[in-house]
Amino acid sequence: MMVLPLLAACAPMDGAAPAPAAESEGPCRNAGLDRFTGQTVTADLGAEMLKVSGARTLRWGAPGSAMTMDFRPDRLTVSYDDAMKVTSARCG
Repeated sequence: MMVLPLLAACAPMDGAAPAPAAESEGPCRNAGLDRFTGQTVTADLGAEMLKVSGARTLRWGAPGSAMTMDFRPDRLTVSYDDAMKVTSARCG
C-alpha cells in the first residue's frame, strides 16, 4: 500500500504577494508598528518593520488568505489590502 502526502498552499496564486517570510533578530514588539499602516507593501518595508519590531520572522497576510492562529512571540504578521497597503501589523 502506498501513502501519498497531501500538500496545500495557503498563499494567493496571483503572484502579487510580497517576498516570503524573512528572518531578523528576536522577540517581537508592537510599539511603533502603527506608523506603517497605509504604506505600500514592499520587501524593503517588510525589512524595516522587522527591524522596528525586533521580530525574527515576518508573515504577510494577503486579502482573504487563511492563516494559522498559533501564537509565536518572535513573529510579525502584516496584513494588507487589495491595493497592497498595510492594514495591520501585530506580533504573534
